[in-house]
Amino acid sequence: MELRRNILLSVAVSAGLVLSGVAVTPASAARVSAAPLHAAASSALSAAAPALSAAVVARAAAVPTTGHKFVDISGAGVTLKANVIAPAAAGRYPAVILPASWGLNDLEYLAQAKKLAEGGYVVVSYTPRGWWSSGGEIDTAGPKDMADLSKVVDWTLANTQADPARLGAAGISYGAGISLLGSAFDKRIRVVAMMSGWTDLVYSLYGDSTRHRQSAGLLELAAALLGNAGPDLSGKLSDFKADRNIAEVMAWARVRSPATYLPQINANAPAVLIANAWGDSFFPPNQLVDFYRQLNGPKRLELRPGDHAIAELGGVFGFQNDVWAGVRSWFDEHLTGGAPVSRQPVLVRPDNAATESYADWSNLSTSTTRYGLGRIRTLDGTGLLGGAPTTGWSKALPTDKDTIANGGVVLLTNGVSAFTNQRPSIWLPTVDRGRAGVWASSRPGQPLKLRGIPRVHLNVAQSQGSAVVYLYDLDNLGAARLITHSPVTWSGTNEVDLALSAAAYDVPAGHSLTLVVDTVDPLYYDSNAPGRQITITGGSYLDVPTR
Repeated sequence: MELRRNILLSVAVSAGLVLSGVAVTPASAARVSAAPLHAAASSALSAAAPALSAAVVARAAAVPTTGHKFVDISGAGVTLKANVIAPAAAGRYPAVILPASWGLNDLEYLAQAKKLAEGGYVVVSYTPRGWWSSGGEIDTAGPKDMADLSKVVDWTLANTQADPARLGAAGISYGAGISLLGSAFDKRIRVVAMMSGWTDLVYSLYGDSTRHRQSAGLLELAAALLGNAGPDLSGKLSDFKADRNIAEVMAWARVRSPATYLPQINANAPAVLIANAWGDSFFPPNQLVDFYRQLNGPKRLELRPGDHAIAELGGVFGFQNDVWAGVRSWFDEHLTGGAPVSRQPVLVRPDNAATESYADWSNLSTSTTRYGLGRIRTLDGTGLLGGAPTTGWSKALPTDKDTIANGGVVLLTNGVSAFTNQRPSIWLPTVDRGRAGVWASSRPGQPLKLRGIPRVHLNVAQSQGSAVVYLYDLDNLGAARLITHSPVTWSGTNEVDLALSAAAYDVPAGHSLTLVVDTVDPLYYDSNAPGRQITITGGSYLDVPTR
């Protein structure tokens, strides 16, 4: 069965590569047989783009290329599998290095590498150590991966027509993190495009002191199936699941966080583009906002609807894609002297409104409205959300009882919104008031434009526990669309302050802004003891940034 699968993959991928102009040799076919099936589809879809699309118009002016060639690159003690494509004519060209995503390989970027090469770039894509046929163990963007990236830069400058003064790095997810981290350690990397990447791996794993269950589980599964995890990664993932050796896991993650090396990145001053999704369930966007605001060099931040690596997915398959178009324009601006991408460096596409641009993140919102949490009504089990915070009330939540209010399924739930512009929804009357606290605002006659990071302050009777806070848009029929949410775990305090995940959403006139708090969500681990209660008390409130 495995042999048959490899043969089918080999045939599918080889056919896709031939259609897209890749030279397939017996040696490369052996490598390709282990390639992910999506890579074959990527090549085939790139070749079969509609004849009247804008891509064809652009391709008319494209320069001839060498076609993709498979190469082996000597990394830091290991062999890295890679491919290279470049303009065919002699001369010096800017270069872009593309490290593959977690679980994928150097075939991932075939379609976009071809577009870049046709635009006058040398492009080298490679499979990081520990994945597929590259040697070594997975280093999770650690020191060995940084050494490998510099070796790839060395190879590119020694074996291609790359201009050493015009070199960039880009990638999705794992490749994004490696690219941004690499700009701290290798001054030759002058431009970075980070798509669906992270800046703080500690926050990604333990956001608001709460372990992220589903996202970490998928990373572990991919490493087990497609890579060589080795004792380092396997041990850290085991510790993470068991909630032990937390300080050691955090220290390991901190070494792999671009935020740790922000002074070095600022000193090297690469031009950094950060493109991500509001609903990224692997790398929630608040960390990116914090990092972006502290960058000193040329920078750009783009946030769109969707989940991890969804917004840029179409570009991987060769379709027209605004994320990848922006990446190519970013490289053009900073490596070839092309026109600026935009005079406004912050681009946001709200979940249900047209794209907006701003001079800075702080310009998204012009005011903040405080909504106090009020006493729960006996009739419907719902409290008033609005006005000054009130006291003299409490709401008890069981620690081990879930409700239909949840963040959904990693990748899928928020991913759908990238294509439909429709947020996941529930019917609010079915949220069990015995298991959740529900507070709903009045229904204003004007739309409410939420822009930024909502913040929640909860007074709680217990000095430790976990909860999950959801913010909804509630219509007149009881349908509630999830705007944003975040988990929180606390210890040694009775005052909990939580930054919900950044959002851009227009609450229509006549709809109610609604807050739901419960204690269980399959996306996350919690630290609650079973059979207990978490009690929210008066003085709690929600702060909403608006414009």
